[in-house]
Amino acid sequence: MPKTPQISLARQLRVLVVARLLVVTAIVAPWFLVLIGGPPAGSNFLANLTGQIYREANAAGVQAILIFAFVATVSYALLLQSRKLSLQAQAFLQLAGDLILVSGLVYTFGGIQSPFSMLYPVVIVLAAFHLGQRATATAFATAAFALYTGLLMLIYTGGHWPPTVGSVAPEVTLRLAYNILVALVGFYGVALLGSTLARRTQLAEEELKEQRERVAYLRVVYQDIIQSILSGLITTDLEGRIVSVNQSGQRILEQTAGQLVGGSILSTELVDEVTWDRLRSQCGDQGKGRNETSIRRGERTLIIGFSLSWLKDAEGTPHGYILVFQDLTETRKLQEELRVRDRMAAVGELAAGIAHEIGNPLAAISGSAQMLAGTLAADESAAKLLNIILKESRRLDRTIKGFLRFAGPRERRPVRCDVGQLISEHFALLKNSDEVAPQHLLELDLEPEADLLVADPDHLSQIFWNLARNALRAMPDGGTLSVRGGQEGDLYRLVFQDTGRGMSEEERAKIFQPFQSSFDRGTGIGMAIVYRIVEGYGGRLRVASEPGLGTTVTVELPILPTELPTMELSAHP
Repeated sequence: MPKTPQISLARQLRVLVVARLLVVTAIVAPWFLVLIGGPPAGSNFLANLTGQIYREANAAGVQAILIFAFVATVSYALLLQSRKLSLQAQAFLQLAGDLILVSGLVYTFGGIQSPFSMLYPVVIVLAAFHLGQRATATAFATAAFALYTGLLMLIYTGGHWPPTVGSVAPEVTLRLAYNILVALVGFYGVALLGSTLARRTQLAEEELKEQRERVAYLRVVYQDIIQSILSGLITTDLEGRIVSVNQSGQRILEQTAGQLVGGSILSTELVDEVTWDRLRSQCGDQGKGRNETSIRRGERTLIIGFSLSWLKDAEGTPHGYILVFQDLTETRKLQEELRVRDRMAAVGELAAGIAHEIGNPLAAISGSAQMLAGTLAADESAAKLLNIILKESRRLDRTIKGFLRFAGPRERRPVRCDVGQLISEHFALLKNSDEVAPQHLLELDLEPEADLLVADPDHLSQIFWNLARNALRAMPDGGTLSVRGGQEGDLYRLVFQDTGRGMSEEERAKIFQPFQSSFDRGTGIGMAIVYRIVEGYGGRLRVASEPGLGTTVTVELPILPTELPTMELSAHP
């Protein structure tokens, strides 16, 4: 059978040292009461306690018991402190000493009539529990039987050993045999029952320990799972008070558990009171608990998807709610990018066909108008109309060429570009161009990145000029245009930020579509061209804008791409 765990056994031995001293003190204390004159009058309890066994007790025996108990207690305590002996050996030593101590108590206080003989079974049971083996309990039962039998023989024979014929009366012999038989059956019976009970207790403790360890392990595993999932998870009671929130939930909501736990679910801004009541009423309906909402966190707007379900106990009784939520902001952006990409591909094919179909008739119209202008020069009214035709023809021609640049592929000419130098040169040209008014403030912040980006310089120029001109047009009354660039991991990030009029959500959704210009003289081709260029390099183009707060356009291009498409759009200014 497995041994008692060392920490538990050491604690039990310390308790045994203290308990032994208290028991001896409780047994010997009444003797001192008798010695100083007996118990107070009228105290039947003390009178019975300090009866015949205490009045006949030998002082020398009492002193020996006290000395033995004191010396044993100090010795046991020192051994426990020093750990020179194993705990099993110390337990054996203490219990063996207890048998001797009990024998002294029985002999000194009452002999055959001593009530303290019942302490023998106590020691046997302690041996069974502390030493944990049936053989050990049987050995202690044998030792207790031998000591108690020796005391009985010594007392019954009056100290004459071995007894002679006629020295012991027959009825005394019979009583002695009876007491020995009772002790034999009692001690060994206690040893058997004690060891069996100790074994079952030990097995139960080990099983309980295994179950506790299993429960603790599962609790840790479940907690790790909850804390490791990327989705946010909030549990509440039936009233909607937050009970717990995992790490992902704290990250998404940008609040700590201390700020959330104990508060209302409404404080998270994920739901309002009406939505919360509706979700709770739909908890039992599959597929009806999924919702989306948007929350503000600083300058960012997060799109959050969430669902609500019951939190049930082992019996299936609901005692709260589980709110699982995810940040869908990036997912929605990617979905929108895919939709824009598909739409742009279709528009590009359509634009190429339309441009070619319109281009030839337009050239004929323009040529005919020029010839008529020469023949009708004298007619002022006709000449004026013809000039309008020529002007609009040229404008339409520019639009068609823009369409062709947008949709028409050509081989790209990638080289290793010093992006910082290229952007700096274009920025200097922009500052000195007619498009910059005195009320415009231009700022440039570039990290030096030489020969890192592999791209066609013409494409980078198109990106710069289209985004810069759009930013200036968005600030007709003045404002600040900030251009920032630098490496972010394996990307080169170029940011154009203006303080112009901004765009509505509807305008942002159409910004990359041709002919969707927000400006009076714009063709609506520039942003579409920028999008196709960035997409062709495997990069990303993101736009953040709100009415009255300006617009931020972020271009991300991969540095040193391993593969480049062989065909790309024409992007000449």
